[in-house]
Amino acid sequence: MALQKRRRGPARTAQQRSAWMRKSGANHMATQACPSCGSPRIPHRVCMSCGQYRGETVVVKPAAEE
Repeated sequence: MALQKRRRGPARTAQQRSAWMRKSGANHMATQACPSCGSPRIPHRVCMSCGQYRGETVVVKPAAEE
């Protein structure tokens, strides 16, 4: 019976898993409405339009200068 020569490390496992998820989920990414601004966003991620996550401002967006 064949045996593996080396164990795959956790970093390599994570890289392969993320690459697989990017490849499989890129075409049909699930989105939902942001509770604060209503724009579509990916679940469990910071909203790119308002910068909030779970009701807290995580990313401060610069005000539009006119």
